[in-house]
Amino acid sequence: MDRRNFLGLSAAAAAGLALPSGFLKADAKPAKKKAGDYSLIVIGDTHYDTEPDTVYHSDYNEKVEWLNRVQRAEFKRNGDMWKDRCRRMIERGRYLMDDSTKMVLQMGDLIQGDCGNPDVHVKMLSDTMDYLKTRFNGLPIVTVVGNHDIRGTGAEAAYHKYMPERMTAELGKPVGSVNFSFNIGDDAYVVVDFNKPDDDAVQKLIDDTRGARNLFIIVHGPVFPFDSGSCRWFYHGGESEAHTKARLHFREEFARRSAIVLCGHVHRTEFADWYGDGGRITQMTFNSVWANDSLGKYEISAEGAAQYGELRKKITALDNGSAPKDETALFNEYRPGLKTYSVSPAAGTYLMNVSGKKVTVDFYAGDSIGVSERFILR
Repeated sequence: MDRRNFLGLSAAAAAGLALPSGFLKADAKPAKKKAGDYSLIVIGDTHYDTEPDTVYHSDYNEKVEWLNRVQRAEFKRNGDMWKDRCRRMIERGRYLMDDSTKMVLQMGDLIQGDCGNPDVHVKMLSDTMDYLKTRFNGLPIVTVVGNHDIRGTGAEAAYHKYMPERMTAELGKPVGSVNFSFNIGDDAYVVVDFNKPDDDAVQKLIDDTRGARNLFIIVHGPVFPFDSGSCRWFYHGGESEAHTKARLHFREEFARRSAIVLCGHVHRTEFADWYGDGGRITQMTFNSVWANDSLGKYEISAEGAAQYGELRKKITALDNGSAPKDETALFNEYRPGLKTYSVSPAAGTYLMNVSGKKVTVDFYAGDSIGVSERFILR
């Protein structure tokens, strides 16, 4: 491992934070942390936006009718949830911090995008990062590029210029692109763009982490096909021969390193522990799109390897009106290796605890006081 890249982060800004009495009761007897143990706050897709939609979308210019319809519905959803629910959710998340908390990880789709103007797009990114920075008492905010983060006229170029500079400031080390890495103690974190994978860059980042205690892959889209209409929208999920070759290559690379994948995109809280390719990949999917009140409760909609791929079979039409393709063979490729699998539509905030012996994630659905579910990643 390259010790020069080790990240020495402090959560001193979080120390002494006054807790509301309700949140103080959430974990009456928190586990004692040993030297070197640490925690991270994790939030999933946020699709930050506001009402009225003219604040960020006055130049919106989508010409495809069905996309225009779907995206304008998203503006309405976002404006509604960010009036109250998502702000309460973030407020709950900030009280998960203690003096061991190193940073906040955000899993992409930080913003809605769809601004139609690159300058407005940068303002949307900056406004969101500044909001989170303030709410989490100055902790570093680290994000990975999502599809919405580069969506709209001039948006991709704007993101690729703004965010590496912002990540440089957040991490206190040079970040030259949307693919980058950092370390916390003996653990390596590799941040990957799944929109336009740069295989050479990602391979080098992985190679440079040899010797790390844990390898975390942070990527917006999952590395396994997800049980939804757009199941191919995962890392190298395309059907071409080149995508298939790259998918199998990186699946083996991640497995032999026993990688822990942290992702978002699907707007669900999912957990998958997969054994194959001579190793293991554990994937945790995070969701912070609190679109309606019901998503503030943790309820499982599918559980166990036998259920993997079954939710998609219930879909009769995609957003564009077409019928979904039969992808049974794709799910069958992964199902035998799934030792643990669960899916919930719930949204909220997460606390990841990392120690020398284990990695766990505590999920707080909505703005719930207590832990809704604990996931054991290692």
